[in-house]
Amino acid sequence: MSRKKNIPAAQSRRARILLVEDHSVVRYGFAQLINRQSDLVVCGEAESARAAMEEIQRVKPDMVVVDISLKDSSGLDLIRKIKNSHPKLPVLVVSALDEAICAEVAFRAGALGYIMKDRAVEDLLAGIRRVLEGAVYVSDALAAKMLKAQVQRGADIGTSPAERLSDREVEVLNMLGHWKGTTQIAKELGVSASTVDYFREQLKKKLNLKNSVELIRYATSWVDGEGVSLIEPGELKEEN
Repeated sequence: MSRKKNIPAAQSRRARILLVEDHSVVRYGFAQLINRQSDLVVCGEAESARAAMEEIQRVKPDMVVVDISLKDSSGLDLIRKIKNSHPKLPVLVVSALDEAICAEVAFRAGALGYIMKDRAVEDLLAGIRRVLEGAVYVSDALAAKMLKAQVQRGADIGTSPAERLSDREVEVLNMLGHWKGTTQIAKELGVSASTVDYFREQLKKKLNLKNSVELIRYATSWVDGEGVSLIEPGELKEEN
């Protein structure tokens, strides 16, 4: 009769986390933090959406931690694919992109939590544990902002231009902020160049930007985390 391996009780209860992040140094830091916990362990890593879907099939994680900016596609598309093929697999987003715009979009895609990278050291473990419980995790600042927006909507007060962006418009804004041209964006999104031009025009209209120069400056400032999305885009001034 074969003997069963003795697995420590603490080890058998560790939740398995898949990290999807295209910066190896960031993945390493997250893994070091997670693997020090008695109840959590990193079971796999991926730097692209394609590799992530393969890893999900291979390692069967309990949850996935995803960045929005990936090498081969948007993390938002990856979240949608995960929810379509593995609807019960919880997803937590950890991103450098401003939560004021991207969190709501990530939630619409199927994520249960959103953490800014500059808060990851403080919030990552709490976010992982909360999402594993099936609950939503956001920062205190975002929770207050969302509550305020809900109250304002009840009073029929308009939302900011950034909050009116569609999921696809946010993805195009993100790609523009990474200095990707129309042809590259069209290829990555699987749409025509004219469709990308339409999204660019919609972004300028919704963000109250005069021209493509202002749009690119807005997008790059947002991606760089300079807080542009927290002001009215029309307040951006031309540089001398």
